[in-house]
Amino acid sequence: MEQSRPLDALNHSRNKTVLVELKNNKQYIGKLIAFDIHINTVLDDTEERVDGTLKRKLGTVFIRGDTITIICPQ
Repeated sequence: MEQSRPLDALNHSRNKTVLVELKNNKQYIGKLIAFDIHINTVLDDTEERVDGTLKRKLGTVFIRGDTITIICPQ
């Protein structure tokens, strides 16, 4: 039986749209381009949302892994 690891789940989401929620309750929705073992992530075509409302479009962003609480495939 094959075991799944957390980084495997992120790997399956590469080049797909994900929602990233941060400790400060901001949300970023964009295409997951890359990540590392610290869950530092790079998103492309990113939108910033606050309380579910579109705040601004950002393009490509780097998000530090220790600020992330949730990464959810869309």
